[in-house]
Parts: sequence; structure tokens; C-alpha cells
Amino acid sequence: MKIFDSHCHLDDAGYDGDLDAVLLRAHQAEVAAMMVVGIDLNSSRKAIAIAEGHDGVYASVGLHPHDAQSGTDDLFQEMTRMAGHPKVKAWGETGLDFNRMHSPRAAQERWFVRQLEIGGQLNLPMIFHERDSQGRFLNILKGHWNSNRLGVVHCFSGDAAELAAYLDLGLYIGITGILTVQSRGQNLRAMVGRIQAERLLVETDAPYLTPTPERNKYRRNEPAFVRTVLMKLAEVRQSTPESLAAVTWANTCRLYGLPTGDPAS
Repeated sequence: MKIFDSHCHLDDAGYDGDLDAVLLRAHQAEVAAMMVVGIDLNSSRKAIAIAEGHDGVYASVGLHPHDAQSGTDDLFQEMTRMAGHPKVKAWGETGLDFNRMHSPRAAQERWFVRQLEIGGQLNLPMIFHERDSQGRFLNILKGHWNSNRLGVVHCFSGDAAELAAYLDLGLYIGITGILTVQSRGQNLRAMVGRIQAERLLVETDAPYLTPTPERNKYRRNEPAFVRTVLMKLAEVRQSTPESLAAVTWANTCRLYGLPTGDPAS
């Protein structure tokens, strides 16, 4: 199998001491490609640096809603320049998070719109974060989206109506280790069968959201564990892991504009 971890944060300081070992374990688990997702200027720079040094590793640039209060026009000018790097294949992680409110709502909405505009200008797929926005994320997105654009709602944890709306917009859906957790993943397991196979992605969101059973042994998630997400998703959808790996690989390559063959440097 070839598995693509469509969303991870290998730029996190928790990997500084053993990144090469983390990547080796990923390859041993048949995880042949990874998208390292930027959440602010520094993490985006680090994501690009990691991608530069490793085959099959790609990067995105963007400002997470938690960090929206740090947004400035100058910051986005610099990020736009960085997005020209050949290893940058997406814009994001961006969106709205009204759960923890680490940044004011006005700042989140302002810079979400700006990033939607930049992603469109650069013709880059978008990586979206949404939590507890009470429909506001969808309202803004619909005003700045068209059928020619590509994007993924990463770590989907919404309800059936939200899922249907995302699919109607042509978005991909990222499935994390939440799927494997007995109580927390119950609703997600009930909904994943409604997602068309060609819209499915698997991801770790590492170092967060470690799947079961790894979460019983390890505090830190890592790309190798996306294999567990894939296996559980195949079980729930009554598919073979091999066929699902091939489908999600092709989907992720399509989203990020990559060839579907062996990962390029």
C-alpha cells in the first residue's frame, strides 16, 4: 500500500529531536507522503524547510484561526511570497474556531476572507479548520467559493447537515484518529459511509489526535499512525485497506496537484 497523511504538523517542536526516526517509521508503515501544514509564519517557514529536505513531504502556508489576531497585510504579503516555493502545494490551515476563541471573532473572519482571496489568486487548494462557528464558516465560504476551486475540511467533526453542505461545495473530507475512539468517534463512524469515496482523505493531525490503540501507549501522534485511521475507515466502510489506500492516495494527490505515481522530491 501507499498511504498519504494529508495533514500533519511535523514542524512542531516535539519532533525536533527525532524527526528522521519519525519519517522512517512512517515509511515502514507504508506512509509514502505527508503534507506538513503551516499555522503561522514561523511554522510555515519550518514546514517548507522540512519539505525541502525530504522526498514525499510537502508543505502549506497559512494562518490558523487561533492566531488570527497576529494577522497583518505585511504577514500575508510574506506568506504569498513563500507560497511560490515548489514544495508548497496548498494554502491553510485557515477557517474559524469559535470554541476556544484564542483570537477575536472579527479578526478570525477578516483574515479567513483574506486567505480565501489569496488562495484563489494563487490557484492553491485550501485547507480548512472549522469548530463551533454556528454556520458562519459556511456562510463566508459560500460567498468566496466556486466549483473550480479545491479544498478540504480537515479533521471533520461536524454534523450530517454540515457534511452534506461541504460535499455540495465539492470539498474533500479529512478523517482523523477520532474515528477510532469508542465514544468520541461514534457519530463520525455513523457518517463516514455518506462520503463519496472520491472525497475521502486520511490524516493524523499529528502530534494531536492519536488514534486507538496507539493513544494507550504514546502521548504524541505521528504520521505512521495514519495507517490505523485507514484500517478503521476501511472496516467501517466495509472496504479493503488496499483499495481504500489507493483511493485516498489518488484523492490527496488530486487535491494537492501531485502526480499519482511515486512521490516526487
